[in-house]
Amino acid sequence: MTGYTQVWSPLDFEADGKQCDWLRAPYSTDLSGYGVVPIPIVCIRNGKGPTALLMAGSHGDEYEGQVALAALAREVDPADVRGRIIILPALNAPAVEAGRRVSPLDEGNLNRSFPGDSVGGPTAMIAHYVTTVLLPMADLAIDLHAGGRSCDYLPCALIRSGGTEKEQRELADLAAAFGAPVTSISDGSGGGGRTTFSAVGQGRGVPVLTAELGGRAALSREGLAIAERGLRRVLKRYGILPDIETDAATPTRFMRVRGRGAFVYAVRKGLFEPAVDLGAVVQACELAGVIHAVDRPWQTPEPVAFTEHGMVACRRAPTLTVPGDCLYKLLVDVDPC
Repeated sequence: MTGYTQVWSPLDFEADGKQCDWLRAPYSTDLSGYGVVPIPIVCIRNGKGPTALLMAGSHGDEYEGQVALAALAREVDPADVRGRIIILPALNAPAVEAGRRVSPLDEGNLNRSFPGDSVGGPTAMIAHYVTTVLLPMADLAIDLHAGGRSCDYLPCALIRSGGTEKEQRELADLAAAFGAPVTSISDGSGGGGRTTFSAVGQGRGVPVLTAELGGRAALSREGLAIAERGLRRVLKRYGILPDIETDAATPTRFMRVRGRGAFVYAVRKGLFEPAVDLGAVVQACELAGVIHAVDRPWQTPEPVAFTEHGMVACRRAPTLTVPGDCLYKLLVDVDPC
């Protein structure tokens, strides 16, 4: 049972073939009293088998996943499928249309809105539908992201810690099949915690892999290639596209966020001048960058230092910075034990 939801679609998720349509989330305005938010969805099914739920566009200014999933939706022939693939390339459609991280309709950050609210705003309703209708159908899920306008990411996959030993093995297998250069293991404490899609997936026993594929609101060719190849390998690995041609995955490097100290934040407003690049290995107390005061250019720029050692996984993209902006995130290798 899914319970009450205001989001609906004419798709029959139990029907064989390829269906392309929209989810419809009610949104009433002055000029459209009975309007809906259309959210593109593709369901490709052929008989019994696992279901893969594939999403992108939770944040509208992250593009590699949107392009990769749209291409996959066009490419896949239902005759080649064993099971079901549900594809949502532009999940937070209003944010995608606006090229923004958050929805212009309600300022909702979709990947901070789970498990959602059936009677909330558009963003909360979308999250609730995914949680209560789509996720229960899924045997695995992939949620493709990037750094958007705010930061630039070293391409990597992300999986959550804290599950059972069996769940952690399933996630490690999923990450190995996806084959990103790095896989970050995190409890979510540096980001959305329990309000992300991966958190609700873990709570419902569905293995969820998230990926960060680039940033700066640009389209990374490397990140796009990682997404395209990784999706194909995962669908083959789970027997959903058993005959699809894939390349062999290179071993992924398992790493983790040590804790909140892995994040470096701005403490004043100004122009951020970074001192290190993505992928650099840094030490505690090493210079991370300086912040130039806009209103007092005669002052010496304020230095910012790393408080831990690790590898730079993401870095702020915009130069203009205010207190509280995240400047860097560091990863360290997972302990062998």
